[in-house]
Amino acid sequence: MKTPHNSQNKVAAVFGATGLVGKELVKLLIEDDTYSKVKLITRREITLTNPKAEIILLEDFSQLLSVESKIAADVYFICTGTTIKKAGTKVNFRKTDYELPVTIAKCAQKLNVKQMVIISSIGANISSSNFYLHTKGEMEQGVTKEYTGVLNFIRPSLLLGEREESRTGEHIASLIMRLVGWVMIGPLKSYRGVNAAEVARQMVAFTK
Repeated sequence: MKTPHNSQNKVAAVFGATGLVGKELVKLLIEDDTYSKVKLITRREITLTNPKAEIILLEDFSQLLSVESKIAADVYFICTGTTIKKAGTKVNFRKTDYELPVTIAKCAQKLNVKQMVIISSIGANISSSNFYLHTKGEMEQGVTKEYTGVLNFIRPSLLLGEREESRTGEHIASLIMRLVGWVMIGPLKSYRGVNAAEVARQMVAFTK
């Protein structure tokens, strides 16, 4: 794995800045003196007045290539993702969790973005019979094919934190994980729930 060059005045672009990890990531990047600008590519308005932040509104991410002149950066952080329940269908889920990251990877390659850090999932495997894990594995394979820069996948288990939208199943699982996660040791340790802020810190650490 190549090591990214650590320099000042980097420009970061965050995809999925309004999500659980994305919000934590934006906070860290704004506080990080390494980055002089943080571009937030988002579908909806964000109330953020920090001078380092540049908000780029794009209601339809399938049109990402139409704004490529605005999204040049040194590092791409991809925090996009959904659930099959929220997406409504497997087709819609695949658009968000496979097609979008691959499209972003194509942009990164074309714009000579030096590094990408992408949230995937523990257990991601294109050979998996589980649709979710298969799609994540397919995404990793697709991104790797399209992008030749420094590439890092972070594969968390259940994400812990306060979401804006209600995900009942994840909320219940989160409560259970907080109660019994401490007993998950050895091979099970990697399946413990992880706080979104910690995932964000790990993403930034990849770029140091």
